[in-house]
Amino acid sequence: MLSTSEIGIDLGTANILVYTKNKGIALNEPSVVAIDTTTKQVVAVGTEAKQMIGKTPEKIVAIRPLKDGVIADYDVTTEMLKAVMKKAAKIGGFSIRKPNVVVCIPSGSTSVERRAIHDAVRNAGAKKISLIEEPVAAAIGAGLPVDEPVANVVVDIGGGNTEVAIISFGGVVACHSIKVGGDRLDEEIIQHVRKVYNVLIGERTAENIKMEIGFALIDHEEKFMDVRGRDLVTGLPKTVKLSSYEIRNAMKESLLQILEAIRATLEDCPAELSGDIVDRGVILTGGGALMNGMEEWLSKEIFVPVSLASNPLESVAIGTGKSLKYIKMLQTAAK
Repeated sequence: MLSTSEIGIDLGTANILVYTKNKGIALNEPSVVAIDTTTKQVVAVGTEAKQMIGKTPEKIVAIRPLKDGVIADYDVTTEMLKAVMKKAAKIGGFSIRKPNVVVCIPSGSTSVERRAIHDAVRNAGAKKISLIEEPVAAAIGAGLPVDEPVANVVVDIGGGNTEVAIISFGGVVACHSIKVGGDRLDEEIIQHVRKVYNVLIGERTAENIKMEIGFALIDHEEKFMDVRGRDLVTGLPKTVKLSSYEIRNAMKESLLQILEAIRATLEDCPAELSGDIVDRGVILTGGGALMNGMEEWLSKEIFVPVSLASNPLESVAIGTGKSLKYIKMLQTAAK
C-alpha cells in the first residue's frame, strides 16, 4: 500500500514552487502557461512558456493565470497545477496518487478566492488540501519561531502583492496586504520608458532593468543600462540608455506604498509585542526583497533592524512544506 505523499505548493503570481519532504524544493517554475487558442490545449508550462511571452504566433498565447496572488483564470490554473504536480512527481520520486497538499494563500484573500484555489488544487488531483496564509508560511520558511508567543514580523514582497504580517503563537496578530509587487514595479518601468523616450519595451525587459539597475530609495552610485525597444514614432527598433536614478524615481510611488503598509501593520501591533519587534526586527522575503538597497532603506525609515531571509525566493514554499507539523495549530488559529 503506497503511503500518501505530502507536498507544499507556493502558488505565486510570478512563480510556482513545489516542496516535497525528501527533495526540498522539487520544482521552481514561472507561473506562465502557453495555450493554443484554436484547440484550447496547453502547449507549454513554466520556464518554457515564459520564454514565449511576447514572442508567440497568433494562435498561441502565453498567459499568467494568477493575478495579484489570486486566480484570474480558473481553467488554465487547474491545467497548470496538473502539469506542475506531474513534473514534481517525476523529480521528487513520489507517487502522484492523490497527494496531500498544503497551499499558501494571500492573507487578504476572500472566501471566494480561497474556494477557487482549493477547488483548482482538488481538480488537479489532490486528496486532502490545507490552506495556509502566505506570511505564516514565509515566517516558517525563514526559520522564525512562529509557534512561540513572540512577535515575528514578515514582509513578503511577491510578484502580485506585498504582505506584511506580525505573527505570534501560530497566528496572524496584525496584517496588511496590498496589491503592489514586482509586477507593478515592472509596469511602472514600462510606462516611464514609454512616456520619456517614446519607446515600448516588454515585460521581460522591464524585469531585467529592475534587477540590474533598480534601487530602493537610497543614495547610490549611478548605474546605466542600454535597453532595446520599439520606437513608437517610427515603429523601428531603438536603443535607449537608462539611468538607475530615473528607474528609482519611476518606482518611487509603489515603494512608498510598501513602506506605508509596513508602518500601518506596526501601528496595529499590541504594545506587549512592540518590544519584541525592536529586539528581533523585521524579516524580508519574496523576490522583491532582493532589490538593491531594500534592507538599508527600510531600516532607515522604520528605525527597526531589517534583515533578509536566507532564501527569500523559496522561503514561502519551504514554509508551506514544513508547516505540515504545525498545521493543526495553524488551522485553529486561522478559523
